[in-house]
Amino acid sequence: MIADPLQFIQAHTRIASAPLTPELRFHLAEETLPIWQQTEEALGEAGLPPPFWAFAWAGGQALARYLMDNPALVAGRYVLDFASGCGIAGIGAAKAGAARIDASEIDPFAVEAILANAALNGVSVHAEKADLVGADRGWDAVLAGDVFYEGPGAERIASWLEGLHQRGCLVLIGDPGRHFLPKEKLEPLARYDTPVSRDLEDRDVRVARVWRFTG
Repeated sequence: MIADPLQFIQAHTRIASAPLTPELRFHLAEETLPIWQQTEEALGEAGLPPPFWAFAWAGGQALARYLMDNPALVAGRYVLDFASGCGIAGIGAAKAGAARIDASEIDPFAVEAILANAALNGVSVHAEKADLVGADRGWDAVLAGDVFYEGPGAERIASWLEGLHQRGCLVLIGDPGRHFLPKEKLEPLARYDTPVSRDLEDRDVRVARVWRFTG
């Protein structure tokens, strides 16, 4: 077991910016396989999912960029960054003037990474290890980056987000073309050509779009 997750994160990443958000900084891994293997070795487990917290995924980058360029969407509002990863969308919302940011993840390493990345950028994020699908804490806006990559989970998430939208919550999706994105319920807002890691995405650039739930 890893006694100090933050120390592990600091030791196996470097501080860098993501392509779409050069003004922000994060603890990021340079390659996928080494940190994946190091995580499995440190935890004494095999077959773990990749450490999503160690990378700035294209959908999250697109959300952060869009919010920082359009701060009126979240300024003074209560925001959830769902399945936050490294926290990039929530940190972008904080920089855009959101009053409070909740960030949720099911990986305890991600929670530590989000808190560390928020500190790097001088913002406050309330990060917790939780599956918040089905929850409603009265958020004014919910951000979801790169969440529609598997069927059953995508259906569950889409149904929850649609319910939040119907009660008046602003629901924004950042997505680089994942197969299970419910496009029929979404309105496109922006498009970004996003440089990505070839060992993560099997290409050098992905088109990441920001969508708004219309239901």
